[in-house]
Amino acid sequence: MLDCDEPRTYMSETGKKFYDLTIEQRLDRLAALTGLDGTDLAVFKGADALSSDQADYMIENVVGTFQLPLGVAQGFLINGHEIPVPMAIEEPSVVAGVSYMARLVRSGGGFKTISDPPEMIGQIQILDLKDPQKAWESLLAHKKELLMEAGLGDPLLLKLGGGPRDLEVRLLEHPAVGNFLVLHLIMDVRDAMGANVVNTAVERLAPLVAKITGGRVHLRILSNLADRRLTKSSCIIKLNQLAFNDFSAENVRDGIIAAWAFATVDPYRAATHNKGIMNGVDAVVIATGNDWRAVEAGAHAYAARDGRYTSLSTWCVNAAGDLAGTLEMPMAVGIVGGATQAHPMARVCLKLMGVTTSADLAGIIVSVGLAQNLAALRALATEGIQRGHMSLHARQVAITAGAKGPDIDRLADQLINEKTVRIDRAEAIMKQWSESK
Repeated sequence: MLDCDEPRTYMSETGKKFYDLTIEQRLDRLAALTGLDGTDLAVFKGADALSSDQADYMIENVVGTFQLPLGVAQGFLINGHEIPVPMAIEEPSVVAGVSYMARLVRSGGGFKTISDPPEMIGQIQILDLKDPQKAWESLLAHKKELLMEAGLGDPLLLKLGGGPRDLEVRLLEHPAVGNFLVLHLIMDVRDAMGANVVNTAVERLAPLVAKITGGRVHLRILSNLADRRLTKSSCIIKLNQLAFNDFSAENVRDGIIAAWAFATVDPYRAATHNKGIMNGVDAVVIATGNDWRAVEAGAHAYAARDGRYTSLSTWCVNAAGDLAGTLEMPMAVGIVGGATQAHPMARVCLKLMGVTTSADLAGIIVSVGLAQNLAALRALATEGIQRGHMSLHARQVAITAGAKGPDIDRLADQLINEKTVRIDRAEAIMKQWSESK
């Protein structure tokens, strides 16, 4: 992370803003600000990116690799540090939206984050119990022995200060199997995402659990509802930062809160509201080689933890009349193990941000999710979501229609002016241009 005494503008020596620079100039600027070297830049340029041979060792039946655009969000001040944030995403307007919101949040001191200890849950399902209550009591009576056994499988984790932390037992019932117990093993996984660590530990415990309970151990698997590993990001946007065009600051603030309130009481709205949050979250998770499907599953399960699906974020007016927002969600991500180290691009993205712990990364990701939520709510409550989105979408349509070079922006501008951003119209315009030549 970069210490931030003064906000960085990410402008070049010529005074151009980051998005006005060429790709080569942007990379040079990042290198100057973050210390990325030539090897790192080669990965961004694709020269040393993931090869088919490397991919062949990561998954099965490899035939090639799949690329996504990688952008760098600007303006994020998180816990007093300036952080350029890599985002891998195909959807237009997300990187621009979070960057703009990050600059607004600076007015209130930037994003503040806090994370729980990196504890993950491993589940062991125990069936065919003659006396579930007695089995429950036996498991708790052998708690010390079980925790010790779970820790023997990973001495390095213990050396790093992680390992088994606690056991919990739950009694569940289903008509298909009757009563059964679920043992929760709580593991501190340090700076790993933790799936392999936890799955190995519960597999190791299975024979001992069966012996203690007299039951049949069935599933032994990590839970992706990582509600013991929450990360919270909060921000304040000063009221005077919210006004734009014909929209007063009070109208923007109150419109954002009204839009958020809609999501808190209606699951149909909440699904799209939270999807917007995940636009920001997933893009950083993917860029760093983490498991975005696990993060998605945990987020949506957490949003429904009280039996009704609702908003992950909260927005309100603080005592000073400013807009205040928070986002709290499970964030099981790591900076060691898996694709975070095996994928060249993921390694460089982590280096770009300067993260040193999984909690650092979790705080960045949740802050980006909160910024994207703010961007979406602000657009919905004022101009509508399509105005900014369609200008970028028009360029994709122009490319799909076959436009190249300067014709991409020329065609996109005409589509926007006509308010017909459609592939059939783009192809018709291209045909007209061709015939006129």
